[in-house]
Amino acid sequence: MELARALQVIGRKWALLIVEQLLDGPQRFTAIYRALGDANPKMVTARLRELEAAGLISRTTYAEVPPRVVYTLTKRGQELRPAIEALRRFGSGRRAAARGL
Repeated sequence: MELARALQVIGRKWALLIVEQLLDGPQRFTAIYRALGDANPKMVTARLRELEAAGLISRTTYAEVPPRVVYTLTKRGQELRPAIEALRRFGSGRRAAARGL
């Protein structure tokens, strides 16, 4: 059941890729959105809100004109690093296998 609970948050489309993007450090919405490629901005916003509600990311708004918003992984979000690295290795191995290496 623990895996099912985790997948309720990070198993949704784009969620894990957003977390992966934030492993590199704090980023603004535009950088996250562009890194995802074909993601819809409304979907990215929804996932960011869900990840924030789950305590995986934090959102900081700076009182500037226009307002600047920066997203950062929390300590809880950083705990996903080993899982993401394992998935990267798995994906890399699948790519090599597909090429016959």
